[in-house]
Amino acid sequence: MPRLVVFDLDGTITRHDTLVPYVVGLLAERPLRLVRLLRILPPLLAFALGSIDRGELKGRVIEGTLGGCSRGEIERWTQRFVPRLLARGVRADALRAIERHRLEGDRLVLLSASPDLFVPAIAAQLKFDEAICTAVRWHGEKLQGRLEGANCRGPEKTRRIAALRERFRDRPIAAYANSAADLDHLRAVESAVLVCGGWLARRRAARLGIATACWR
Repeated sequence: MPRLVVFDLDGTITRHDTLVPYVVGLLAERPLRLVRLLRILPPLLAFALGSIDRGELKGRVIEGTLGGCSRGEIERWTQRFVPRLLARGVRADALRAIERHRLEGDRLVLLSASPDLFVPAIAAQLKFDEAICTAVRWHGEKLQGRLEGANCRGPEKTRRIAALRERFRDRPIAAYANSAADLDHLRAVESAVLVCGGWLARRRAARLGIATACWR
């Protein structure tokens, strides 16, 4: 029976985080905006002190660095960023797994905490059937940057898995992800693999009966 196969992005398909290179790359093309990096120091400090969570941090970083960019600017940068990322920053084993599932007739879903500034474009390039990710706020044609709804991480990913199950009740779900924060939604599917997880995540995965793998 064809399955619903859910892939995480950062650290699973890619070798590293995607948001930081996206932000820094866009700022590098617009040097006058580099001073905006100073704006992220207060939210970084607040996060370190525990007064804001990762979602709030993410929204304030995007707002502080990219806020005010037009849709056209964001779209043009995304069109350059995604091919560069896919050419140099993805795991060959991930691409093979994606292709194998596609050939088996599975429905492919990219589930990522990274923002919808670029995740849908990555999903399209890799021929996923859909992308689920963190939404960011716009004011008309200008990027505001704060999150529009929940940060798609941890428990929120588990809720998105539950919503997928409601939509595709006849399909078992398989999932690949890489971090300890992903173990919650990996527990909620029929077949799960922790990919390139840290030692603590691997240890917890073993206790939960979740398979592990090291993708290159």
